Amino acid sequence: MARLAIVAVLLLALVDVLWETAWAPLRPGSYGLALKALPLAVLLPGLARGNRRARQWLALLLPFYVAEGVVRAFSEPGRHALVAAAAGLVATVAFLAVLGWFRAERTAN
Repeated sequence: MARLAIVAVLLLALVDVLWETAWAPLRPGSYGLALKALPLAVLLPGLARGNRRARQWLALLLPFYVAEGVVRAFSEPGRHALVAAAAGLVATVAFLAVLGWFRAERTAN
């Protein structure tokens, strides 16, 4: 679960940046929304080290990324909806992987 969580968070940060800069920006020239990947990038080194606190923060933050992906997938047209659905799916996988990592840690002890 640890590797899946790390890869999923890294992929989510990458998708969020590309979503708001190249693939389907909300408005042309509005790159400020790409900063939503910053908390993921800040937590990624701690997650890679296996830091429990980083996983706790991700467990709190990732539902917001899931919610944004679902809401924008249903409210935006065309490729914007597809990119939003992909981001929501990756955020869901990351969230479930983080929770699975907690469960695996608990059963190992």
